[in-house]
Amino acid sequence: MENGNWQESIADPARFAALCAQYDRDGYLIFPSVLPTGKVAALRAELTPHLEQNIAGRNDFEGLKTNRVYAMLAKSPLFAELAIHPLVLAFAEAELGREFLLSACLAINIHPGETVQPWHYDDSHYRLPRPRISLGLSAFWTIDATTEENGATEILPGSHLWPEQQIAGGNTFSTFSDRSEKSQDEDPGARPDAVKAVMPAGSLMIAKGTLWHRGGANRSSQPRLIITPQYCPGWTRTLENMSLAVPPEIAATLPERARELIGYSIHPPFMGYVDGMHPARRLPH
Repeated sequence: MENGNWQESIADPARFAALCAQYDRDGYLIFPSVLPTGKVAALRAELTPHLEQNIAGRNDFEGLKTNRVYAMLAKSPLFAELAIHPLVLAFAEAELGREFLLSACLAINIHPGETVQPWHYDDSHYRLPRPRISLGLSAFWTIDATTEENGATEILPGSHLWPEQQIAGGNTFSTFSDRSEKSQDEDPGARPDAVKAVMPAGSLMIAKGTLWHRGGANRSSQPRLIITPQYCPGWTRTLENMSLAVPPEIAATLPERARELIGYSIHPPFMGYVDGMHPARRLPH
């Protein structure tokens, strides 16, 4: 479901409430063309040196023809700005509470010839039986337009409400050790109810942590690049260890809200303290 002017979406309480209800029903929302062209170009330029290292995925889940860039807040302040974009934060706060954290932030660059990713949901590492509340929110920022041909993320609307089950073509522990080459025509997880998140560059999709989705096969001649910050409640463990991913001397230079999201904050009444003090007091000045 696409939504128009994003500023109005969060400024108008009635519209925001309606969007939250839609998000609860479908498990995802799409906001086309949120970022201006210049911002998209700047993000791409900051990513390019890291993508040129051509670090390929290590298994079927990461994608053997996919580059991934991690620890992004340590690489450029532009990525911190993206992680605290007000549109995403509005929904993350509504979903996860004010003291939520940045669980991970990575870029995913799917190259031509990449096959479909296994179906998965992003908060599956919290091993609690479904159906249950979502313990995450994933943002998908399109640096390249996502299309039917280049591997647009595929989603199963409403699947965040499904009970515990293993779906055909779904992620398993063996996925993380599988390095076998597959054909793009090999798709045991093909489903008629799947929706491809086709979006222009600079768009945003948010998805609940319990929503089943997967990266699509790239049948085009060009890579498909997205940036995906992921968020979790402040009382859960993050996917990426942000205290090590972002050195204190870099964390000290980030916007205050970004510092809070990587752990320089307190979840009431005092979860996250360091030596009896607020963790921000340990940052270099």
